[in-house]
Amino acid sequence: MIQSICKFIFHKLMGWKAYVDVPYFDKCIICVAPHTSNLDLIIGKLFITAVGRKAGFVMKKEWFKGPLDYIFREWMGGIPVDRGNGTALITELVETANNSETFRLALTPEGTRKANPKWHLGFYVIASQAKLPIVLMGMDYAKKEIRMEKYVMPSKDRKGDLREIQLYFKDFKGRHPENFAIGVQ
Repeated sequence: MIQSICKFIFHKLMGWKAYVDVPYFDKCIICVAPHTSNLDLIIGKLFITAVGRKAGFVMKKEWFKGPLDYIFREWMGGIPVDRGNGTALITELVETANNSETFRLALTPEGTRKANPKWHLGFYVIASQAKLPIVLMGMDYAKKEIRMEKYVMPSKDRKGDLREIQLYFKDFKGRHPENFAIGVQ
């Protein structure tokens, strides 16, 4: 029922298209870019539900107040984050991934809705330490489409992996394209 509603909203009401050609892994990190608007979360959750998949996300703890706490945490699978404690969070998420039967977490590597050529690498560190594939999810507002057609298994060549991941997103246009920088490493 929820999937049908999300499909209707995503495809019919909003006019977006979905392209998915990666396995539905029991455990993975979903690297989502570009992230230039608060709407990315809503559109991303509509997409992921419309295509019959599930994924949690992290967001700064300040958003988890009052009725939003229930919506973000319980209904949408959000995890509140104290942004001043990144290392502890990464360790906790790796442990959670290792001790869970299913673990799918969507992360925005830019860490902000502003142009940030120096991506936060928590998504890569979690995937490397927990030995998880990194599914690449590109959002393109210009074409009104979301693509999940590639994944990367972290290797010993971190720099090469990051370059491949960043270059995947080079042609995607965020809602505010001027706020996106791939910052190839």
